[in-house]
Amino acid sequence: MHRRALLSALPLLAGSGASAQDATSWPSRPLRIIVPFGAGSTTDLLGRLVAQRLGDALGQTVVVENRPGAGGNIGTEAAARAPADGYTLLMGAASTNAINPSLYRSLRFDPIRDFAPVALVGSVTNVLVVPPSLPVTSVAELIALARTRPLSFASGGAGGSIHLSGELFRSLAGLDMVHVPYNGGAAALPDLLSGRVDLMFDGLPTSLPHIRAGRLRALAVTSAERSPVLPEIPTVAEAALPGYEAEGWFALFAPAATPAPILDRLNRELARLLADPSVIAQLSAQGARAGDKVGQEFGRFVLAERDKWGTVIRAAGITLD
Repeated sequence: MHRRALLSALPLLAGSGASAQDATSWPSRPLRIIVPFGAGSTTDLLGRLVAQRLGDALGQTVVVENRPGAGGNIGTEAAARAPADGYTLLMGAASTNAINPSLYRSLRFDPIRDFAPVALVGSVTNVLVVPPSLPVTSVAELIALARTRPLSFASGGAGGSIHLSGELFRSLAGLDMVHVPYNGGAAALPDLLSGRVDLMFDGLPTSLPHIRAGRLRALAVTSAERSPVLPEIPTVAEAALPGYEAEGWFALFAPAATPAPILDRLNRELARLLADPSVIAQLSAQGARAGDKVGQEFGRFVLAERDKWGTVIRAAGITLD
């Protein structure tokens, strides 16, 4: 169903009114994908997978450029201001393109208006992880410990899906926890592994190697259903907090004024890529589900996500500037 649904959308995606011949000279040189988070982050891992596969499909090198900082805003702004010629793309995320518009009132760009949606690449559950030195083996035990002393929870930056997963947990459990933001999820891992911070709601692909190696203990996943990658780990909802659900997603965008024939080509290539069983398997191995939305359908999804998280952020009174 996943493959058929994507491929059936291809004729619609090509129907922009522009001749396919208009894009025959593109691409004639290497492309770059800006990743607005550090190397080793979930956004980076999925961005590099897309870069390799898209490069093979286009017959050009696609390089990844990490531009972390300010909750993803530095790299996202750089992509928004790049020439709209099809040679610069953004590997965005729920945080950069749906959450940040509600968190930052003084952004120098508009994450919705300044980008053309290309494709939802993948969705991942976050996973609640603790170092083995923390004396808990379940969510219930973690909550009980947090009622005796404040615990610290790390994130890859204020306002991201990892942070908001922790805030939602803190709110529903009625806990007093200290948020410790880092410049990307990968940057938080050394302090988490050493026990300098108590817990983290991390993207599953980033923490999975440490979980499998026994360097981190997984207590729960944040999705509505258990992850097939860690089927023995319960969801937060079933473990202790009914109604809890939070997922991150990662997607490819282009500057808004990118010519329609180039966008059509990107849409077609990403649709084929995400329907490829080997890509689906690669994403699954990293704890991600392959995306199933391209072009305008994906654009509608982004708007819905912006509205959903905006409501949550306003209700919680969270602001970063």
